[in-house]
Parts: sequence; structure tokens; C-alpha cells
Amino acid sequence: MPIKDFDRNVFINCPFDDDYRQLLLSVIFTICYLGYKPRVSLERADSAENRIDKIIGLIDESKFGIHDLSRIVSTEENQHFRMNMPFELGIDFGCKKLKGGKWKSKQILVLEKERYRYQKSLSDLSGSDIKNHNDDPETIVAVVRDWFVTTESIRAISGNRIWHEYNDYQAFLYDELVEKDGHDSVDDVQVSEIIMLMETWIKNRKS
Repeated sequence: MPIKDFDRNVFINCPFDDDYRQLLLSVIFTICYLGYKPRVSLERADSAENRIDKIIGLIDESKFGIHDLSRIVSTEENQHFRMNMPFELGIDFGCKKLKGGKWKSKQILVLEKERYRYQKSLSDLSGSDIKNHNDDPETIVAVVRDWFVTTESIRAISGNRIWHEYNDYQAFLYDELVEKDGHDSVDDVQVSEIIMLMETWIKNRKS
């Protein structure tokens, strides 16, 4: 049975905490702006669905995977490493290498905060082309944009222009959700709802 939008689906593996939210939304906007479809585990909330099964399903349905390892380093005493991100990267990598068929065409982008820092905890990735973003949303927009342009051999406006488009969208989002719908803050709104508004805004912007 064919997987709908496999060649356009982009699985995003990253933290979902408040500190990472602006980086996540910047990545999602860039994906949408380039005409692809972001897939995140936050897109549905069925309590009967096992989390790992949901993640495996999203990976299976997505030609592209963006994996951010920037939060695997503990920042406080007695804080555990956050291993979900490298675990999900391993599932995606295994799908590409072992499953065969169209999954051999999978493309994977690994992100980090600082260049080469990942080698201290994931030495198996040494020699891989890892991109760093310095926890800066504008930088991550350019990194994701350049990766798609290179990987897919497409043309696109510059990362700088996509960033400015994203800021225009942010202003629209505030007006739509806070001023019009009465939310206390844009940050209180579910990511799935923001993606829906984002896709409509981009479509109207380009028409």
C-alpha cells in the first residue's frame, strides 16, 4: 500500500520543551515554505497509541529525517543525558540501511548546537556531515534550507529571506491567536494548530 506523501514527509526528531520551541517552529516553517510536510509526534494525541510505535510509523512514512542532538548534553548536576533523540536517529538510520526499497532513498540531517561536540558521546557519527545551529533560529533556517537545496537539487529563496517571511508569519500568528482568538500567548497554542495555520498562510502568501 503506497505511503501518502512519502517523498514530501519530513520527520522531525527534537526536544519539545519551551527552550527549544522557537528552533522547532523555525524548522517547521522552513520545511513548509519549501513545499514539504513536517511530521512530528505532537501532530496527534491518541492515548491508546504507544509512543514508540507512533515514532516508528512517522519514520517509516518519511523520506526525510531531521534529528537535533543539541540537548543530549546535561546542563545541570545530576541531570541525565536525553537519549530519545539519538535513539530515534538510530531507528531512522536503520530504516534507511536495512529496510531496502524506497527507504534506501531516505535523507538524514543531523543537527547539533556546536560543531564536533557530538563526537564526545556519539563517536560512531565521526566523519558524518553534522550541521550546527548555535541555538539560533535564524541560523537553523539557513541550515535546513541549504540542506534541502543540496539534497533535492531545488531552487529556493535565500535563508535570510525565509527568515524574514517567518517573522512576518509570527506577526500574523500573534494577531490571529492572541488578538482574535483570545489565547494568552502564542506559546500556549498546540504545535499542530500552528502548523495548520502556517500551511494556509504560506499558500496564501505565494498565491
